[in-house]
Amino acid sequence: MSLAIDLKEQFETDGFCYTPTAIPAELVQRVIPQMEAVIDGRFGTGVEPLACHFSPTDPPEKLKKVDQPHLADRTILEFISHPQIGRWAADITGAGMIQVWAVQLLVKPPGGSSLGNIGWHQDMQHWKTWWKGEVFTAWVAVSDVSEQSGPMRYVVGSHRWGLNTNPSFFRDQDRESQREAIPKPAGVDWREDPALLTAGHASFHHPLCYHGSGPNVSASPRRSFAIHLRTENSEPLDSANQYYNAHLDNPDVCPVIFQR
Repeated sequence: MSLAIDLKEQFETDGFCYTPTAIPAELVQRVIPQMEAVIDGRFGTGVEPLACHFSPTDPPEKLKKVDQPHLADRTILEFISHPQIGRWAADITGAGMIQVWAVQLLVKPPGGSSLGNIGWHQDMQHWKTWWKGEVFTAWVAVSDVSEQSGPMRYVVGSHRWGLNTNPSFFRDQDRESQREAIPKPAGVDWREDPALLTAGHASFHHPLCYHGSGPNVSASPRRSFAIHLRTENSEPLDSANQYYNAHLDNPDVCPVIFQR
């Protein structure tokens, strides 16, 4: 059985899968200082990201999250639009076209604070007014991710539980409380799988798959990009906030990274 078939089966069965190398080591090393530059407010293109979810007065252990960082830096744009990400995405979905429609830069500082936590959530809880159809996420490691790093943790098979219409992402970082409040089908076990990845490797997950992460108790920051993707089997929706589907014809904002 081929690797592509294995990945597709894991994605369909578990709601997520892990790929071999998606980004060359040389590009991984080049993008790290550019991530730090964006976090520090230095934008090589002269264009600001869409949003930075932290401030200089925040505790240093708080999660650093930047929306649309590729607008501010060409190396980040090169990283998030690397064709290998598109090829893996096409293998997993069988799609003929893969397009980036949103990006998040994520740095979880060391120190073990809950301020670095990501609450349990489904991506579609936040996307439901923007998209219908085939949208999903590639989470690409920019540093090695160990159990101590506060890895992304996927709930196995939870993409079959239906959409939870009461999201609590970032409203409550008590992950145990969130877990207890999530509706689960009768007789289904909650099983978590940590995304332990080498820098440059990726995980892909379904928009209904529950995921989150705990504190980084290692000595180094956990760096990553969440790259939100769509296929030709998706449809943008009209909504009050149309930013994330209003730039599909701009390759600097929404690059097409695979086309059959």
